[in-house]
Amino acid sequence: MDQQLNPPTPTSEPISRRGVLRAATVSAAAVGTAGLLAGPATAAPAAPAAQSRRRVPVDRISIQLYTLRDQLTADLPGTLDALRRIGYRRVEHAGFVGRTAAQFRAALDEAGLRSTSGHTGIPQPFDAATWEQALEDANVVGCKKIVHPYFGRDANGQAIRDPNVYRALARDLNKAGRLAERAGLDFGYHNHQLEFTPLTDGSTGFDILTGQTDPRLVHFELDLYWTWRGAHDPVDVIRANRGRIRQVHVKDLDVEGGFADLGDGLIDFGRIFAHEREAGIEEYIVERDDAGTAPRSPADALDTARVGFDFLASLRY
Repeated sequence: MDQQLNPPTPTSEPISRRGVLRAATVSAAAVGTAGLLAGPATAAPAAPAAQSRRRVPVDRISIQLYTLRDQLTADLPGTLDALRRIGYRRVEHAGFVGRTAAQFRAALDEAGLRSTSGHTGIPQPFDAATWEQALEDANVVGCKKIVHPYFGRDANGQAIRDPNVYRALARDLNKAGRLAERAGLDFGYHNHQLEFTPLTDGSTGFDILTGQTDPRLVHFELDLYWTWRGAHDPVDVIRANRGRIRQVHVKDLDVEGGFADLGDGLIDFGRIFAHEREAGIEEYIVERDDAGTAPRSPADALDTARVGFDFLASLRY
């Protein structure tokens, strides 16, 4: 069964330019002049060549297929083949595009791609049998990791403020992680900005999830864009959660708070990736939530994929 993602977009989550800059300023105050955000007009001076030897391993670059959802629906084999020609060897799935797990795996194999990770939501309320079927599908596809993609709104669409709801989720994540471990899979949690919303007790959902999940069972797939949108510096999050940030969603932030192709926005990815060992990063996953959404066309998503791969492959830090 397809697990289609419906993350917030700039349309449903408006933010002012002032809000974006305020969020950046909050974190900048903590890190001083470390080159927090870097764009064409604000980039810090480049380090000497002798000091810029680290790079993102090409074989760890992936792409979240939600970025190409419309293209995949229109032409699954052609889109997967295009990703392979761009240079991708691995992808992260967001459902199986109307196919069974076995059929989707066959399409990946034909294109020379591996789905090393996949987004599949844990059942709510938690149901072990349903989750075990999802784990079986993940193994059929060939995943090494399975990730819960979204949480944070109540039945009325409002941001959750009750810490008990996040505590209950943490318990469910531990259950899901334990079953995933038995199935030979690593289990992760992907954030948006909602987890950083202040709760009624002064904590945040992210505080609860990181504090009350078992590090042996639950890692985090840190979405760098949504972390900034939650007014948190990814470097601070990494330092507070050493070894648990095994995947990152790499997407850029424009001056209006919307999405941008990698390298066209404000985020200084090199500064974040300099902490990759501390974080434990194993995958760098390109994503752009609105890559094929009007006023952009579905075909623009392939441009996003190409720009993202080239940016990560050429980045030095």
